[in-house]
Amino acid sequence: QVQLVESGGELVQAGDSLRLSCAASDRTVLSYAMGWFRQASGKEREFVAAISWSGSATSYADSVRGRFAISRDNAKDTVYLTMNSLKPEDTAVYYCAATRDARYTSADSAPSYMYAYDLWGQGTQVTVSS
Repeated sequence: QVQLVESGGELVQAGDSLRLSCAASDRTVLSYAMGWFRQASGKEREFVAAISWSGSATSYADSVRGRFAISRDNAKDTVYLTMNSLKPEDTAVYYCAATRDARYTSADSAPSYMYAYDLWGQGTQVTVSS
């Protein structure tokens, strides 16, 4: 069973940049679409960004489009979320996720819906101070 481990979350100031990493335990992740979600305290989990298995397709939430970028390095079994111009409202626990559903591999798509994902990391805290 593949495991996902997030890292890189920390306390930063508004306007700063940060890069989160999601490392997979084995190379089965190469065939999975991957996503980033976040959950602020007391709020529902929300979609942030996703990338298809090949890396050719990406999806972004409106709130982060133009500021965040998702990428993957399949040689390292790692997915990244580069965050620029961070705002206090970006404060949340960030989770990486993978989907084993073959439809997304076949379509080389990047699903933006939480229900599409069935493997989850434990999360990494990002705090943005004003």
